[in-house]
Amino acid sequence: DCSPAHLRLLLEEGLLARESIPRRVLVGGEAVDPATWSHLAANERMRVFNVYGPTECTVDATVCAFDASPTPTIGRPLPNVRVYVLDRNLHPVPTGVSGELFIGGEGVARGYLGRPELTADRFIPDAFSETPGARLYRTGDVARWRADGMLDYLGRADFQVKVRGFRIELGEIEATLLQHPEVREAVVLAREDVPGDKRLVAYVTALEGHSLEADALKAHLKQHLPEYMVPSAFLVLEALPLNTNGKVDRKALPAPLGTSLTSSYVAPSTPTEEQLAALFTQVLRVERVGIHDDFFALGGHSLLATQLVSRVRAAFRRELPLRALFEAPTVAALAQRIDSAQAATMPAPRRLPGARAATVPMSFAQQRLWLLDQLQPGDASYNLPTALQLTGQLDLESLRRAFEALVQRHEALRTTFHEHLGQPTQTVHAPGGWTLPLVDLSPLPDARREEEARRLADEESRRPFQLSTGPLLRSMLVRLDEASHLLLVTMHHIVSDGWSMGVLVREVAAFYAAFT
Repeated sequence: DCSPAHLRLLLEEGLLARESIPRRVLVGGEAVDPATWSHLAANERMRVFNVYGPTECTVDATVCAFDASPTPTIGRPLPNVRVYVLDRNLHPVPTGVSGELFIGGEGVARGYLGRPELTADRFIPDAFSETPGARLYRTGDVARWRADGMLDYLGRADFQVKVRGFRIELGEIEATLLQHPEVREAVVLAREDVPGDKRLVAYVTALEGHSLEADALKAHLKQHLPEYMVPSAFLVLEALPLNTNGKVDRKALPAPLGTSLTSSYVAPSTPTEEQLAALFTQVLRVERVGIHDDFFALGGHSLLATQLVSRVRAAFRRELPLRALFEAPTVAALAQRIDSAQAATMPAPRRLPGARAATVPMSFAQQRLWLLDQLQPGDASYNLPTALQLTGQLDLESLRRAFEALVQRHEALRTTFHEHLGQPTQTVHAPGGWTLPLVDLSPLPDARREEEARRLADEESRRPFQLSTGPLLRSMLVRLDEASHLLLVTMHHIVSDGWSMGVLVREVAAFYAAFT
């Protein structure tokens, strides 16, 4: 009885070549990799069983012999054990659809000694049993039924992460990597080594006699998974670190170096390349970037690409479309495009307002947020609040005019959303005046002042927007004393996002400086 990691060590030490070997081996504790499964399934001297089950269910709950399935599986439930794959609403899911694994039957424990709250959370009433008082144990594992009635283990439910707005099951990426014929082990993490830059990192080991390339692994994943589930970095290790229980120690996995996946670093050689390399390192938050390093291979994605193109336009005074970065994702290729383009020496033509229809269709993203608002009116889940501490003497009228100019500059901030002739539409309104409410807390004692400021900020962040009437930008100024203010700015996600908030705050600061 051992873990897959221990079993692999025994195999490497020549277990199968010995005269006397165990006739039966039970493997459990973590997922078995496909290579080990196939190798032992073909062995006739020793029969190996994959067993699955948490301690709360008296250890083993399901089992499958390696030679009974061509691919790794946790098999079927043991006698007197019932297993269910349920969705978030505790409803059974169809075959092939992932869900959380629940276990019932005779082996389920009574609960945790002296921990009633945890017991109530993990042990729930068994709605599928006719036995009074029967309960199910919530394993926290993700699984799915196969067509042959066996269960595939996909990973932990708490390994579900959210990256750039996408909810991702790390176990699904790991399972897809293990389908690569040269991959022996795979672990995927969502790392945030730099604050605000969360990205997927894959750690793999190769089968003996094989070598792995990041480009090949990425191409393999793109054939089976959407783009947002493909890790931005791949680290090929000699072996995965193990803890004292023989399981993979995820906390011990190294951080990616943040450099190119290519074999060598080539330094910039021209002023354009040097400036571009500096912009790459700023946006990607890495130590250095060579001229042949791919922007997307270093962790770049669509949002970072938008930021980079914006900085390139400002730095080189070139009109650069976003697609140019996708077509030329390296410093060398992008520098060549910039150098070959004509410098923007002529003044930009005056921009005149064009004719606009009374109503304009929403984008797909706007339609999704509008529909969610229709289903849950008054929901503040998509509010984007920001609180800014302002220190020093403040010109209230200049700050009010700054917001007025901001709304005049950006049509999205004076747009409303509604239904017209059965279709979701948006209407852009003419610029108007702006009101900046002021709440004066300076007369209050210090402790009460801070408490009231926090209450106002929380209340303002939770106050819902009316998409049909607007405005979808709000500002409030809280005076703490003559030289200290708190500026509360809230927008709805249908007209902005987290990155845009930073842009708008910088523009407000620029307008304020111009008006004072």
